[in-house]
Amino acid sequence: MDTQRPKFKVRLGMFIAGGLALFVIAIFVIGKQKNLFDPVFKLTTTFYSISGLQVGNNVRFAGINVGTVDNIKIINDSTVRVDMIVKKEVQQFIKEDCEVGIGSEGIVGDRLLTITQGSNGAAEVKDGQKLPSREPVETDEIIASLKISAGNAEIITGQLAEITFKINNGNGILGRLIQDSTIAENINQTIENLKKGSKGLNENMEAAKHNFLLRGYFNKKKKEAEKLKEADKK
Repeated sequence: MDTQRPKFKVRLGMFIAGGLALFVIAIFVIGKQKNLFDPVFKLTTTFYSISGLQVGNNVRFAGINVGTVDNIKIINDSTVRVDMIVKKEVQQFIKEDCEVGIGSEGIVGDRLLTITQGSNGAAEVKDGQKLPSREPVETDEIIASLKISAGNAEIITGQLAEITFKINNGNGILGRLIQDSTIAENINQTIENLKKGSKGLNENMEAAKHNFLLRGYFNKKKKEAEKLKEADKK
């Protein structure tokens, strides 16, 4: 009697049972992620460009995954319609003035839809309702903007290096002021002369006040100043 055949049948049965169990678990996990077993409702929106969004990508509200992208369809040359299925339990929090945008999972992750929070006074969305959208910023546009900024920074750096080189070599007024000690000494001497001139002028004014020919004039001015001060006090 062949004893290997019953063992083979047992192994085959265990393999099939294990495969079916894994299949059921996979269906359950995928269905849970895609909201196949939860009550859902539908929302829709339109974009000029979906920027790499795909069917099955997540839909987020307040930073929480609440649904998935159900369908993407090109309406015309400037409009792409995106349908979403969202958990029924969050319908009460999504308002008619909420906007739909396209984001990503991290810097280089998959694309996803984000629903912004609406105002408190707005009405609750209905099943199948269309929400306004915000066009995504394309990665190519960001890279182009960064290239322009880098080019401008390079130009500015080159100009600063050129100015510094000229100053270090004594070119231009600022360069001569820094490098030529004679000019610096002349400036110091000019300032010193101005100080002396100001001091001499003060001395001359003081001497004029005591001159008997001009004493009356200065006394008159002093009295007028005192009268103005008294008038201001009143």
